[in-house]
Amino acid sequence: MRDRPGRPRIGPLAVRTRALSRLRFAALSTQCHMQIRVLGCSGSIAAGSRTTSFLLGGDVLIDAGTGVGDLTLDEMLRIDHIVVTHSHLDHVLAIGLLADSVTRRRRAAGRPAIGVHALPETIAALRAHVFNGVIWPDFSRLPDPEHPVLRFHPVAVGDRLELGRHRLEVLPARHTVPAVGYAVFGAAGAWVFTGDTGPNPALWRRLAQMPVAQLVIETAFGDDERVLAGISQHLCPALLAEELKHLAGPTEVCITHIKPGEVAAVMGEIAALGLPHKVRALATGDLIELGEAAQAAEAPLRAAAD
Repeated sequence: MRDRPGRPRIGPLAVRTRALSRLRFAALSTQCHMQIRVLGCSGSIAAGSRTTSFLLGGDVLIDAGTGVGDLTLDEMLRIDHIVVTHSHLDHVLAIGLLADSVTRRRRAAGRPAIGVHALPETIAALRAHVFNGVIWPDFSRLPDPEHPVLRFHPVAVGDRLELGRHRLEVLPARHTVPAVGYAVFGAAGAWVFTGDTGPNPALWRRLAQMPVAQLVIETAFGDDERVLAGISQHLCPALLAEELKHLAGPTEVCITHIKPGEVAAVMGEIAALGLPHKVRALATGDLIELGEAAQAAEAPLRAAAD
């Protein structure tokens, strides 16, 4: 069964919660203070630019781009779960490197395999094109098949995940490969990461049913490359404005996935739109903290459970 439903401070094994009721999920979600480190939020690499990765509470990675490489070895050792939006290299590059770095220490400490949670198509792509013994060793079978460093767990849109103390929901995305986004629930409401996506009506239908405390959404191109944005299923400022019209009211919006060297230009185009939201560009090293107003989040989540 699927349950459907720094810089500035802004704001054990996984249990797959297919049988978790919406009401119980809502009650659990309002208990959590949320802290997210932005390890990377750029569309590519350059000095000071890291590709997409967020560290949730010290033990969950949301995507595993090049920003993971800035963690200390001890910080890497504490990661028990990686949730992946899609198979593109800028979002998965560090999964294999992280596994290689922590293999000996996790085994010595008796730690379980790191859970990698992704769409079945994404898992198949990782197995075929990364963990194939040619590009990288298969750490889902190493050091031995009974005690691997990585263990893959398929997800589907609408799934609710309970990863340690964290509560997540898999959200729809529209991209050139099968892709998803994620909502992380806490006391202040939902922190929503769209992943890489073009125009996405299904996402807004779901977000209309939840209290969004902060929205992290991509804008990979400027308006001069709108055609390329459409071909590659990304957003540009004009398309972003159309998408944000679906938000119920003014919301804190953080822009991600801008190419290195283009942040000022893209954010200038977004500022000129006169959006009713508080909009800013994310930066590597940002610390996001959300955790107040539990009661404000509780009522809409319970309503969704009815």
